[in-house]
Amino acid sequence: QLTPSSFLRIGQLSNVDLNEDIHELQTELPRQRPNEIPHNEKLLSLKYESLDYDNSENQLFLEEERRINHAAFRTVEIKRWVICAMIGILTGLVACFIDIVVENLAGLKYRVVKDNIDKFTAKGGLSFSLLLWATLNASVVMVGSVIVAFIEPVAAGSGIPQIKCYLNGVKIPHVVRLKTLVIKVCGVILSVVGGLAVGKEGPMIHSGAVIAAGISQGRSTSLKRDFKIFEYFRRDTEKRDFVSAGAAAGVSAAFGAPVGGVLFSLEEGASFWNQFLTWRIFFASMISTFTLNSVLSVYHGNAWDLSSPGLINFGRFDSEKMGYTIQEIPIFIFMGVVGGILGALFNALNYWLTMFRIRYIHRPCLQVVEAMLVAAVTATVGFVMIYCSRDCQPIQGSSVAYPLQLFCADGEYNSMATAFFNTPEKSVVNLFHDPPGSYNPMTLGMFTLMYFFLACWTYGLTVSAGVFIPSLLIGAAWGRLFGISLSYLTKGSIWADPGKYALMGAAAQLGGIVRMTLSLTVIMMEATGNVTYGFPIMLVLMTAKIVGDYFVEGLYDMHIQLQSVPFLHWEAPVTSHSLTAREVMSTPVTCLRRIERVGTVVDILSDTSSNHNGFPVVESNPDTTQVAGLRGLILRSQLIVLLKHKVFVERANLSLVQRRLKLKDFRDAYPRFPPIQSIHVSQDERECMIDLSEFMNPSPYTVPQEASLPRVFKLFRALGLRHLVVVDNRNEVVGMVTRKDLARYRLGKEGLEELSLAQT
Repeated sequence: QLTPSSFLRIGQLSNVDLNEDIHELQTELPRQRPNEIPHNEKLLSLKYESLDYDNSENQLFLEEERRINHAAFRTVEIKRWVICAMIGILTGLVACFIDIVVENLAGLKYRVVKDNIDKFTAKGGLSFSLLLWATLNASVVMVGSVIVAFIEPVAAGSGIPQIKCYLNGVKIPHVVRLKTLVIKVCGVILSVVGGLAVGKEGPMIHSGAVIAAGISQGRSTSLKRDFKIFEYFRRDTEKRDFVSAGAAAGVSAAFGAPVGGVLFSLEEGASFWNQFLTWRIFFASMISTFTLNSVLSVYHGNAWDLSSPGLINFGRFDSEKMGYTIQEIPIFIFMGVVGGILGALFNALNYWLTMFRIRYIHRPCLQVVEAMLVAAVTATVGFVMIYCSRDCQPIQGSSVAYPLQLFCADGEYNSMATAFFNTPEKSVVNLFHDPPGSYNPMTLGMFTLMYFFLACWTYGLTVSAGVFIPSLLIGAAWGRLFGISLSYLTKGSIWADPGKYALMGAAAQLGGIVRMTLSLTVIMMEATGNVTYGFPIMLVLMTAKIVGDYFVEGLYDMHIQLQSVPFLHWEAPVTSHSLTAREVMSTPVTCLRRIERVGTVVDILSDTSSNHNGFPVVESNPDTTQVAGLRGLILRSQLIVLLKHKVFVERANLSLVQRRLKLKDFRDAYPRFPPIQSIHVSQDERECMIDLSEFMNPSPYTVPQEASLPRVFKLFRALGLRHLVVVDNRNEVVGMVTRKDLARYRLGKEGLEELSLAQT
């Protein structure tokens, strides 16, 4: 068991002593898994590598680019459009699949439970119904949680933080694999059917990103199939652009909001953007919405009527009776403040909960048990609330899918049941559109309170689930409550329509939790099909964001930070001008000579203590008095391909007719380069020499060691670099700046703070 003092000791060490100290701790601890994993948010994890967003312009690359003529570039451009169309179509189809399966399974479950409750209300013994409901929920969620916890843990949660990190340039293991997609889709179906307080919208974004990454590579490494198409796009830069298109297509399939999807990708997702990208991404989003629309229309039996643009449709708001007046604007601003405070509370609670989970609930079996517990508790809370509620409404003229009569008179139904006894999406639409008087204020108040804590407890479980719909539902409930109390105060005047305030409350709550502004405004406008509310929604969201940011950061940024990901924000910390590259860089650097012994290369790559991924190449002079100036940079992945194909100088001198390596050999090895241990080099081959001149990048980016941190940061971040070489005035290599060296510095409560690095 780690004592708090040793835990503090880890936090205060600099990253040099940290490794030795961790080795000591590992020898002290017995070999079984510890009950508590020490974790604090002031750490950066060393297990995340960077992606190579900067192309290596070696001779092979330049030769290939010179061979491509103008017509060939045009076909590449056409291929990009084709890929974007395919991304849109497939994302739309996946969304349809999720929607149809959830609808049928949830409908089946609710019918079974409803018949059971109706039967037992008559003759007593309702505890059986509760047992049935809780067991159904827990067993469905158990399956959904087992596949995530044991098969693919990356598929947990909504996947938005992971995609955000991927687009920022962090290589999160397995995040865009086919296996992740399958687990994600099955997991989200099971968790929504299992009645958890989750939505199926967040995971759509992750699914779209996986689809995009898979299609653009023209092959599947999981299925070991290579379709020999789109080979030009097999590098991180191209893949990144398609992944941002996939994320946008996911949003637009989820909400039927193509413009909102593009803006989401721009605001929350992508860290790199250009104008050509905007148009292609919009194309992908449009295609995705259209596909979803046509398939669902055919499924619902009206084939030519494109009436269901997204997975969630908030229904139309009538502009005539739903205008707003100037005196309501302060009310909207007040709602924004409430949303910001509630969102900050949600995030703070979730933060402590996630810290607890990382420390204690880190074994898969415990995670599954926790998910089942939450499912059973959700069902129990819903049942008790319905049971205790005496809020009866007449069935005539109401559009309730599963009206539960329970203890109401004949011809009436229990209105608490419409909120709990339904998928969250349907409940949101009901809160927006049910006529005034459908809900008792007491019902809404209790529902908001319970659902707030349930949703907070559910986010971060080991199931695939989004936080969009639960936050909209919480907000719609308290917004409707707000609207009802306003019409009490104003003696029921016409402008105090509860549905309008439900919409504003939903926007405020979601804005307070995830802190999106522009994209969320447009998504809400497109999902309700109403432009009238553009200004109030924008006001509410801005207020919610300003108020929320005062207390705590947004939910996604918080989870990125909790996972200790070296995420680079848009700007360097404000107060960091005093630091220079000399203080930030990592030393000593492992350099290679331009013509190097194979044995040396193998030893450097096999050395686990310095797991470097980029090596500066220096001039190989026999006379050591001369300065070894920087000649280029070569990546670990390139060296591994060279060793695998045995490109040694001796072979060339023996005039063995050996084909030269082409760029295609490097592309075929991407993205899973074999580890150095799997490459066998014999004793004779170790004495050979290897010439790196045509494979290294001869013009790597460098900075002088006097450059200030913001300047280094700007260069690194804007070009999406992975290695930045620091040189002195004689062009000798003195250090190397990587992502972790820059992400270490962060603005804390007391000013600039430096995080320690840990092998977690």
